[in-house]
Amino acid sequence: IDMNIAAGIESYNAILDSSVSRMRPVMMAASTTILGMAPLLSDVFFLDMAVVIMFGLGFASVLTLIVVPVLYAIFFNIKTNA
Repeated sequence: IDMNIAAGIESYNAILDSSVSRMRPVMMAASTTILGMAPLLSDVFFLDMAVVIMFGLGFASVLTLIVVPVLYAIFFNIKTNA
């Protein structure tokens, strides 16, 4: 976000651009790991671990893609372009 602002992009657009640019890498990493854990759901011994890892990655992805940019906008008092 700070690099985009330093490049001259408006603050609100910098937050949007930064969030969108991180969407694919975060979702690909999380989804491949979540899908890789899916076979462990059939094993009673690894079921709890697989569920915790899968939901933890899903929750961390939401935090990374939605909550962090929103908190950045709130803390730095960034308003929309309208």
